[in-house]
Amino acid sequence: MTKTSKAIIAVFATLLLLIVVAIIIIATFDWNRLKPTINEKVSTELNRPFAIRGDLGVVWERQKEETGWRSWVPWPHVHADDIILGNPPGIDEVTMVHLPRVEATLAPLALLTKTVYLPWIKLQQPDARLIRRSEKLNNWTFTLASDANKDANAQPSSWSFRLDNILFDRGRIAIDDALNRADIEILVNPLGKPLPFSEVTGKSDSKVNAGDYVFGLTAKGHYNDQPLSGNGKIGGMLALRSEGTPFPVQADFRSGNTRVAFVGTINDPMNMGGADLQLKFGGNSLGELYDLTGVLLPDTPPFETDGHLIAKLNNDKGSVFDYRDFNGHIGESDIHGTLRYSTGKPRPKLEGDVESRQLRLADLGPLIGVDSGKGAEQSKRTEQQKGEKAGQPADKVLPYDRFETDKWDVMDADVRFKGRRIEHGSTLPISDLSTHILLKDADLRLQPLKFGLAGGTISSNIHLEGDKKPMQGQAEIQARRLKLKELMPDVELMQKTLGEMNGDAELRGVGNSVAALLGTSNGNLKLLMNDGVVSRNLMEILGLNVGNYIVGQLFGDDEVRVNCAAANLDLVNGVARPQIFAFDTENALINITGTASMASEQLDLTIDPESKGVRIVTLRSPLYVRGSFKNPQAGVKPGPLIARGAVAAALATLVTPAAALLALISPSEGEQNQCQAILSQMKH
Repeated sequence: MTKTSKAIIAVFATLLLLIVVAIIIIATFDWNRLKPTINEKVSTELNRPFAIRGDLGVVWERQKEETGWRSWVPWPHVHADDIILGNPPGIDEVTMVHLPRVEATLAPLALLTKTVYLPWIKLQQPDARLIRRSEKLNNWTFTLASDANKDANAQPSSWSFRLDNILFDRGRIAIDDALNRADIEILVNPLGKPLPFSEVTGKSDSKVNAGDYVFGLTAKGHYNDQPLSGNGKIGGMLALRSEGTPFPVQADFRSGNTRVAFVGTINDPMNMGGADLQLKFGGNSLGELYDLTGVLLPDTPPFETDGHLIAKLNNDKGSVFDYRDFNGHIGESDIHGTLRYSTGKPRPKLEGDVESRQLRLADLGPLIGVDSGKGAEQSKRTEQQKGEKAGQPADKVLPYDRFETDKWDVMDADVRFKGRRIEHGSTLPISDLSTHILLKDADLRLQPLKFGLAGGTISSNIHLEGDKKPMQGQAEIQARRLKLKELMPDVELMQKTLGEMNGDAELRGVGNSVAALLGTSNGNLKLLMNDGVVSRNLMEILGLNVGNYIVGQLFGDDEVRVNCAAANLDLVNGVARPQIFAFDTENALINITGTASMASEQLDLTIDPESKGVRIVTLRSPLYVRGSFKNPQAGVKPGPLIARGAVAAALATLVTPAAALLALISPSEGEQNQCQAILSQMKH
């Protein structure tokens, strides 16, 4: 044997011996000696406590899945017991995550290509607690030391990481959220065998290439001080990192009387790329969804809706949520449409189109501060829980429920609403309601708000400045060609007339309720009615006891035709005073003077009648109406009799108020409106 051969053999023998020694050292090395170093390094990097408190070891095993010479290469199988991850400063609780045992296998040959490859990692009974104490303090946001010290010009690492699968037998997630007053426990368990996406959704022909459901969820606890419970399913951990295969989710949760149920997929879940869900939710009031979603909606009766939610998350300009083609109900009214909610600066925005084909008018009550019947008691209880005064004062008529403007600045809105058929019994024939809701920086406009009424139309522009404290409101209202017989369809007497009613109103007020706005209002109200009929019987049908008394005093039990009723009222600081308030009937001319206070809801009116025929109306003493709006009282004023011709003479002097009412006349085609002739005579 030559010296060269001996040298080569010696080198190989030495290398082999070194390999054997290295294997022996690695195989027999006490890895627990590395725990203090590992714990210190990880704690420093994460800026929070980390510790492996149990055994740390490595077992070398050949992989049965490998073939050829690779099957002879042993892979390290690492295990670590009793691992804890703590919380950041500011959160007193010690532990965020506790893992009784972690096992993982490392592919050694992948290190040659600068890849840390774990075919699988197994977590034994993971236990995590997610905590939020304020908007800026939670335990799931990590500030890494390496990020803080990173050089802006540094090149990215050439090393990569790959994880094929995460396994665990069962897990627990606890949520402690001070902002939403949430204390929830979620248990995660394997389903036993994967469930196909189509089997859960019930769509066997689904074209969605979603992964299977692998884990089941159950939740219980409290959310927003209400009991919460629910269950659901999610895909496997492997699907979390798949950009091409949507991650399947399904859940059905209840909190108090609010229910949220959805089924669908999440795209690129590790980066929260978006969601495609069939979403169903319901509850006592749409207003209660603010704490859950951040979307500001009005208080309503109980609701439920079902639609298709497409979410695009974390875009440069904010996230966008499209709730498409939804159907449902609010109270006893149906609701349909498409809405888009987009986050961004300076505020999120809600926009879209909503329609109700059968709208129950009472379900709109909370929008104007009026109890809506079904669900009103629950709304009162909710307000009482918030420590707010609930309900309508027993002695008041005007709505006192508050407009809660404090939250109007949390989002903007541009929503169009249509109500095709309006249900309010047969006593108020409303139809075709439509409005365009514009909310920007707490400034709310209904521009316009229109609806059909009694064969005519009501058109208005409403402006509520919620950014002012207290709120300031303005309203411009036009009523045109309201048919008297359709206004009172159940009154047989009124079916004999072809009369109409027209009116204009311009009002400005300050306050956070309808009562407060009217109680401080300034403006003007004009109203004309022609060719009507009155009688004691009509007043009784309408429930107007004071009117019944007055009509009886003036006309007895007979029905009397009203040629024209005209009103031109000024409102100053909530007190209405008529420039002209008169009725021209076939038998008498009647003038009304006095005041009506919207703030105190008190009346002080004087009614001066003048007979057109001595035998028809014999009463020549004025009548009065006094007292509250809710309980007015009427009687005969003591004092001297009215001089003949005094009423007509007084009205004849009101040239300007009478002329202003001529603009309201819109006679039917080919017909003469009696108000036109009467007002023209007063004008001249």
